[in-house]
Amino acid sequence: MPVSRVPSQPDRLPRLSLSQVTTFPATFADDLRVYAAAGLDGIGIWESKLGDGPDDDALAAFEASGLGSATAVPALPSILPLPRLPGPEDPRARVEAGCASIHRLAAFRPGAVLFLTGSGRGRDPDRARSLVVEGLRELAGEAELAGVRIGLEPYQRNGMEDWSIANTIGDAVSLIEEAGTPGVGIQFDVWHLWNTPDLSAEIEREARRFVGVHVGDAREPTRGWADRVLPGDGVACVPSILCALDDAGWDGFYDIEIFSDNGAFGTAYPDSLWDVDPAELVRRARDGFTRCWQERRVAA
Repeated sequence: MPVSRVPSQPDRLPRLSLSQVTTFPATFADDLRVYAAAGLDGIGIWESKLGDGPDDDALAAFEASGLGSATAVPALPSILPLPRLPGPEDPRARVEAGCASIHRLAAFRPGAVLFLTGSGRGRDPDRARSLVVEGLRELAGEAELAGVRIGLEPYQRNGMEDWSIANTIGDAVSLIEEAGTPGVGIQFDVWHLWNTPDLSAEIEREARRFVGVHVGDAREPTRGWADRVLPGDGVACVPSILCALDDAGWDGFYDIEIFSDNGAFGTAYPDSLWDVDPAELVRRARDGFTRCWQERRVAA
């Protein structure tokens, strides 16, 4: 994406939210308090932070916070298993858990409930694809009953192929169309898609399918899947991507999502953002996004 020399014009920020994994060690209640105090517009709820339930207190606290609800992430967020993350190997059990999560999370009125395909490792590729297509159909049916949408998220293609059989927007579209589930949308994620060839053209072509946008940045060199940085601190050309999304008409939440392992997933990075005080991290995330947003119009 070439950059012009036309100065950017600051303007009003879009709706900004934080996905709860960004402040991974904090509690659900603490996230609500910190995000609202920082002036954010929304929260991306992670089911894992709700605990075992019931959710009456969490729902009451969410309603009292005044925050909107961006993309929600279920406890088991994929149809096929994910490497290094716990959960059953059986896709049938995973889809059943996903259906239950859809109904639970629907109470928080999320913009969408996110699902990945999961890894096809160890399976015949055609069989893996068939399992994903069947799973999407069932999840979509439950989502319709619950009054929410689901978003299929393509996963970073460089070195991460074992996490997903969908690594581009086009891959996700192909699966959705094969499943015959027009109600299934696409969860756009900057970190996953920033290095996709012809990304601006894909955004323009498929933005009508987007049900959520995750924003993060890519460290270079990266140290792994849980080594992401705040918007503007990496090499993902975030302003250019924000420009493409804005031009394509995206007007939903821009949901900042950062994985930065402090040992919780097996690698304790000495500069982990998860070790930063949550209020400070939210401030830095908001400031980084703001700079990227104000610079987006330099993108040709």
